[in-house]
Amino acid sequence: MKKLNIVLLAVILISLSACNGLPIEGDFGPTHFNLIDQDNQSQIFPDLIKGKIGVVGYIFTNCPDICPLTTNNMRLIQEELKKENINDDVEFVSISFDPEVDSPEVLKNFAEIRDLDLNNWAFLTGEKSIIDSLIKEAGVIAVVGDSSVTKEGETIYYFIHTDRISLIDEEGNIRKNYLGSRINIKDVVADIKKLL
Repeated sequence: MKKLNIVLLAVILISLSACNGLPIEGDFGPTHFNLIDQDNQSQIFPDLIKGKIGVVGYIFTNCPDICPLTTNNMRLIQEELKKENINDDVEFVSISFDPEVDSPEVLKNFAEIRDLDLNNWAFLTGEKSIIDSLIKEAGVIAVVGDSSVTKEGETIYYFIHTDRISLIDEEGNIRKNYLGSRINIKDVVADIKKLL
């Protein structure tokens, strides 16, 4: 009888954890990633978002298409959350998978040009090996593709990469992945509300 009660309790707890309709899709593993933000401050990911809901995008600043769209969609999500007075419960994070180019200064400029509200938005970079480990845990692929040369002779390379925004719960679990460049803002806001 005691064994049956334990099994029933486990089933109930599992059912309750899925009541918000967003099952856990993954996590970032046991590793805490030491990164640097746009203000050149040390940040630990995913600890940076613990206790809040995280909206995480994966970008590089030389991206000609997907990354600007992803960043703008994150801005639109942030604006919608402000309208609904729940923005303070959410942390936005953009992780560059091109740390050799995307220094803190470059990331800050990228954000400022777009007039982004950085009160609850961090742009992160760091050592390439750390970034590579982090995006692997997130299921994001980023490989160098084509390159071009500027008038000044500087080589600019592009990445072929996963188009993704991840929704992270207060415990650091990945609850849902979206196509970052083609996301439905209202759907994401509704999913965030399910986690609050």
